[in-house]
Amino acid sequence: MFDKNKYKSTTDLLGKTNRIVEGTVIKGDITSAADFRLDGQLIGNFKSNGKLVIGPASIVMGDIIAENVDIEGRFEGRIKVSGMLSLKSKAVVKGEVMVGKLSVEPGADFSASCIMKSSVQPPVVPPTSTTENAG
Repeated sequence: MFDKNKYKSTTDLLGKTNRIVEGTVIKGDITSAADFRLDGQLIGNFKSNGKLVIGPASIVMGDIIAENVDIEGRFEGRIKVSGMLSLKSKAVVKGEVMVGKLSVEPGADFSASCIMKSSVQPPVVPPTSTTENAG
């Protein structure tokens, strides 16, 4: 009934971007092996091996673990970034931050405790072939 060859492997997903559009509210955790752009609202945790972009209209309340993160919107919680955390001029960040590298544009509101470590461990998101239903 299901031909496994029709479905792409996790390595085929890398380089692709998931997207949650403005006006969408997610209450729960997101785990992604690929890059992710969030223009909606997330109340929960996010974990990815890739890059997360938090758009200008976004609000994220929870914990983030990712390779790289760009924030243009609002974030409250704890964030662990093994690579680069980039805060754009309209970003608002409150909480605890652990990063490998940090870039803050003038105008960003950065009200967080910050630890910079070159040895921040990258996230490990195991590949999955099934969709989990958080109900």
